[in-house]
Amino acid sequence: MDVNTLLPILLYIAGIVLIIVFIIVGIKLINILNRVDRLVDNVEEKINSFNGAISTMSKVASGVANISNSLVFGVSSIVSKILNKKNEEEE
Repeated sequence: MDVNTLLPILLYIAGIVLIIVFIIVGIKLINILNRVDRLVDNVEEKINSFNGAISTMSKVASGVANISNSLVFGVSSIVSKILNKKNEEEE
């Protein structure tokens, strides 16, 4: 056999082997992506199940903040009235 005939045959065989390897790797990557997609869907379902609880906690936190703001405003207004009375009495 001559080198001119042997080299193209080796290149064709190497090309065919590479194509087969790429096809196998592609199929494995598709399977991995399918599993990842199922996992993401599962996580999304679990997160969506907590949306009601998170919404309730947000409303409760907002109510507590409003109550505390009202209490702080009331206490500060009482303190300012007391201080204003003392200042008026001193004058």
